[in-house]
Amino acid sequence: MTDPSLTPHQPSWRKPAGIFLILLLITAWVVGVASLSPWVGTWPVLVQAIFYLAAGILWLWVLPLKRLLRWMELGRWRD
Repeated sequence: MTDPSLTPHQPSWRKPAGIFLILLLITAWVVGVASLSPWVGTWPVLVQAIFYLAAGILWLWVLPLKRLLRWMELGRWRD
């Protein structure tokens, strides 16, 4: 009988699926930002910078990707 710690590691399907979902989220964010650019482009430059920074950090990275990366690594969405 072999020691289970010596068996080769089997990669999880969650990592490729998670990478695909990350690329999909980034694509959706780009399409959303591009569709808003004529409207947002009329704002002052400083307000635009704050908007894009907040939209990029909060909507794309903090809210969905935090949970998605946790799921990719641990296999669960919450702590």
